[in-house]
Amino acid sequence: MSPSGLKAHSPEVAAQRARKYGSLYYAEHVLRAMRGYGWTIVASSVGTPIVYLFAMGIGLATLVDSRTGDQGLGDVSYLTFVAPALLATAAIMVANEEFSYPVMAGFKWRRTYYGPNASPLSSSQIVNGSVMAVTVRLALTCGIYFLFMLVFGAVPDATGWLSAIIAVLCGLSFGLPLMAYAAGIEEERGQFAMVMRFVVTPLFLFSGTFFPLDSLPMVVRWIGWISPLWHGTELGRVFSYDYAEPVWLSTLHVLYMVVLALAGWVVARKRYAGRLGK
Repeated sequence: MSPSGLKAHSPEVAAQRARKYGSLYYAEHVLRAMRGYGWTIVASSVGTPIVYLFAMGIGLATLVDSRTGDQGLGDVSYLTFVAPALLATAAIMVANEEFSYPVMAGFKWRRTYYGPNASPLSSSQIVNGSVMAVTVRLALTCGIYFLFMLVFGAVPDATGWLSAIIAVLCGLSFGLPLMAYAAGIEEERGQFAMVMRFVVTPLFLFSGTFFPLDSLPMVVRWIGWISPLWHGTELGRVFSYDYAEPVWLSTLHVLYMVVLALAGWVVARKRYAGRLGK
């Protein structure tokens, strides 16, 4: 009996609950660990949209709109055009942060996966819990970012809030394949820096973020076609300001991101099971 008078579960009951709710337990563990750098999360979630949207709305957008008329791209301002792309980019950055070095740390540097794995929790539950926790952070970041988009007047349509949900999916479609990749790395030799330099940066530059993809030469346009950032950005624009796009293409955007996320999740579960032996 504990000092508070509450009776602890027997080992059998505790193990049974862990097997049943292990994913939620591990998600809680990761979220509690995030509290250690919680102010960094809040500061980046608030500071990033302020800086980017202010730069685009007061800086670059002013120049673009003055050169192309009051309505810079079709019937919307440049800020309205670029805001969904910045929202999706924020999700990509969070996913890159959470599914790279922390995964390596769980296997090698801090070995935080092995304790839970020695309990009734399975390796699949560790993967699921990690994904749940990062999804919560993605939702928080995208939600705050979207609120600032509203403040800056960058969301004309009432369905604009759906762009935040699309951004979360965009982050997972990039992050889960990265998680699978990170789970297969035995020794860190700058692979994540290479990912940032040769994957994230080109996606940011060539995914129709700052200008329509069809304005790029064909030699680099394919980068956008395979980029989850482009698919998330285009779909976010559809909901934010009624961007004209065929229904089949919007459906393709969703399917592409879902397939990427599911494929990454499946491979990650296999690699975690292989390394943790459970």
